[in-house]
Amino acid sequence: MKHRLVALAKESIKRHLAGVSAAQTISEGSDPLPWGVFVSLHEPGPPGAEGPLRGCIGSLDLDATSLEREVERVAVSSATADPRFRPLLPDEVDALEIAVYLLHPPEVVDGADDLDPQKFGVIVTGGRGRRGLILPGIAGIDNPERQIEVAIRKAGLEQRDEVRIERFTADILH
Repeated sequence: MKHRLVALAKESIKRHLAGVSAAQTISEGSDPLPWGVFVSLHEPGPPGAEGPLRGCIGSLDLDATSLEREVERVAVSSATADPRFRPLLPDEVDALEIAVYLLHPPEVVDGADDLDPQKFGVIVTGGRGRRGLILPGIAGIDNPERQIEVAIRKAGLEQRDEVRIERFTADILH
């Protein structure tokens, strides 16, 4: 059974692509806001494995009125505004595998020895505040050095640049 926030993400994408406004089902007693929310969209993959990425966008230091509204907003952005991919078409949505990541606050670490890419996500921050983030458990990132390398590249920094490294955990909902 899909987690209710994953179902909300999928429904939000479908409604947006159909030109229908967001559902007004948010209750007053919504969940507390995490430090960050990401929604990852994948095409179907082989049994037991994720398929190719189709979109992933998130937000940090949330200032939304509710977790549900933030999941709706980020899900639609993942489907329509990830610059690496063309926007989704309505007939693609039902086949997607969707994950919602609820990020916990980061902590500064000394380096790769303090990381485990299956357990921790990583954030690198370099000059002019450029920041790159890699979620935990990403296929193909199986060691801390690779995780840092990819985050540095995402930030638009050079491997030789001095960076601050932070790690975080996430609740991953399917």
